[in-house]
Amino acid sequence: MIEAHGRLLIAPGPPRPAAWAQNVWLEPVRIPAPSIGQAAKALRAIQRNWALYDHAHHRRAALIVGELPKVSAKPLVFGTLPPSAPLGSWMLLDPQTMLASAACSSPFPNGECRFVEDKSGPPSRAYLKLWEALTLCGEMPRPGERCVDLGASPGGWTWVLAGLGATVLAIDKAPLDRSVAAMPGVEWRQASAFSLAPADIGPVDWLFSDVICYPERLFELVERWRASGLARRMVCTIKFQGATDHETARRFAAIPGARLRHLFHNKHELCWSSF
Repeated sequence: MIEAHGRLLIAPGPPRPAAWAQNVWLEPVRIPAPSIGQAAKALRAIQRNWALYDHAHHRRAALIVGELPKVSAKPLVFGTLPPSAPLGSWMLLDPQTMLASAACSSPFPNGECRFVEDKSGPPSRAYLKLWEALTLCGEMPRPGERCVDLGASPGGWTWVLAGLGATVLAIDKAPLDRSVAAMPGVEWRQASAFSLAPADIGPVDWLFSDVICYPERLFELVERWRASGLARRMVCTIKFQGATDHETARRFAAIPGARLRHLFHNKHELCWSSF
């Protein structure tokens, strides 16, 4: 790392996998910005859509934004596709210099995937993590597909899956919220996610886990399911209790076909998926 501007870290060399980065600026360049108009003109000459990373020189940056085409940043309705138009990112390094990247890893401003939230249906806000994970994966359970939700209580992820029309086997020692348990296609089994062998559950189209445990224990669980060949797709939350277990995170990332991300709706955790 050679520079830090708040949450924006600048490192030398080509882009590298960075699970904790919500948005990677793939082609950053410094652009002179001697005036508001010239700054906006320089950005418009590259492409239409830009998102400001508002870290410094806020008033001047806001004036530049006012000279740029408006970019809709409305919350996404779950189930609809993410924005497809190229979205660049920029910031003011100083009053006369911009840092800008026309290409970024996220289609959302600053990697912040916001949704039109459901304030009444889900029993917890954990559902937003799964909404985001499925949106970024570009694939989600279909009606009739069989899902297992490990560590399901109170049922935020089960609520999402059942709402998509999938059948859900929810595993937890604690019961589901009554409204979730009553949803069509939902079955709750009172057990620990770690006490059941994959063969006890059988083939599933999707395995989901938002269970609270140490990363190495989740890795062992995932490896058991991978060895069984009974889960076609997996989406799990890796939760770090205390210090970040970078070694285990690297082991998750090394699994063939895996994707490791820090979601906007994650806290001190990562989302791992394997299709």
